[in-house]
Amino acid sequence: MKKTILTLALAAGITSFAGNARALTTTSTFGFGGNTFSLDFQTIGNAGNAADTTGYGSVGYNYSIGTYDISVNQLNAATANGVAGLGNGSFTGDQPAANVSWYQAAAFVNFLNTSTGHQDAYNLTYSGGAYTMALWDSGQAGYDPSNPFRNSLALFVLPSENEWYKSAYYDPSANGGTGSYNLYPTGNSIPTAVASGSAANTAVYNGVASQPSSVTQAGGLSPYGTMGQGGNVWQWQESAYAGANTDPAGYLTIRGGHWEDVAGYLQSSGRINFNPSATDSHLGFRVAELAAVPEPSTYALLGLGVLGMVIALRKNKTA
Repeated sequence: MKKTILTLALAAGITSFAGNARALTTTSTFGFGGNTFSLDFQTIGNAGNAADTTGYGSVGYNYSIGTYDISVNQLNAATANGVAGLGNGSFTGDQPAANVSWYQAAAFVNFLNTSTGHQDAYNLTYSGGAYTMALWDSGQAGYDPSNPFRNSLALFVLPSENEWYKSAYYDPSANGGTGSYNLYPTGNSIPTAVASGSAANTAVYNGVASQPSSVTQAGGLSPYGTMGQGGNVWQWQESAYAGANTDPAGYLTIRGGHWEDVAGYLQSSGRINFNPSATDSHLGFRVAELAAVPEPSTYALLGLGVLGMVIALRKNKTA
């Protein structure tokens, strides 16, 4: 079951849709019976933006990305829905689902797809208490030769490095609306280190906390409205650390830094590699959604139309 909502009510400022990159949030619900859970996603528009000087961040299509990292509660809910081998992370409740391998994160994503009637994103096999992955091939529906990791028919995926990077560092409203990249997910100035909270230009890092915060209290927001892409826990990327996605057991990229890291790991240059079958208590993940989403300005026009209809109806009633 999937439900989409606008986070800015029409009466609370319709015109803000056109100029505010954080104007649109969608919420999707997964699972069955008493084991349902929801994920919030931020719309990432501005398709075709240029890459940063690092070479990352250009994405030629609109998509959405998780507002927050996946939490332990959400991981446990997937397990309660019958997904095997996910573990339960290193923490509890709304803390991030860390200590999860890339393959376990991919299995979680596959459940998001299959439970909503969509194609598996990743060609996983679970055997002997562990997951392995094979590449999709040309004889299978959804095969994409440019990325044989990801099935093109899937709706939910682990974000590629470019998808993750853009949502963290790109500010489409900068430079008079022509866009530019920030050094940190929360801006260009070094964020204030906090143990928890959501104040602007803050992040959970530098050892201020003894463990990660709740995923909904993991620092200030990026220009697109995501939280915790700098600090709290490192995050898995779908992308190989070097080269194309052609080795299903090859080392992959992680980004973002964690609650004990120094500021340099939170920066746009901060990327390291990690074995996809390995786990670490400092490493979690978030999810992307590839459904085509309109630019926020489209919703501005839609909202204005709805408001006009409401006004017209009220006039008719009082005439």
